[in-house]
Amino acid sequence: MSKFIQVSTTFSKKEDADKTADLLVKERLCSCVQIIGPINSIYRWEDKINSAGEWLCLIKSRKSLYREIEKFIKKMHPYELPEIVCTNINKGSREYLNWMMSETKKTYRNLK
Repeated sequence: MSKFIQVSTTFSKKEDADKTADLLVKERLCSCVQIIGPINSIYRWEDKINSAGEWLCLIKSRKSLYREIEKFIKKMHPYELPEIVCTNINKGSREYLNWMMSETKKTYRNLK
């Protein structure tokens, strides 16, 4: 089972993407956020087809931090319903994955 994930979300403003990425890294919820854009998103919302320019954030982290990342994005995001999609990272270079582990905060589960 993979220990690592990539979470994607989008923002309509680059400033919002930058601010969220900066805080995610500062809080050690992720090792890296890549911001790609602008991209064009076409989607259905409230029974209408829409098109919007957006900035895509690819958030690299550990699986154990997903719930905190999701909560953080929902708190920071201006959208009523932000995209929050998580994909497992099944393989990667040992050096890169070790770096991801070292740059994210440690979580401790209360074992019962």
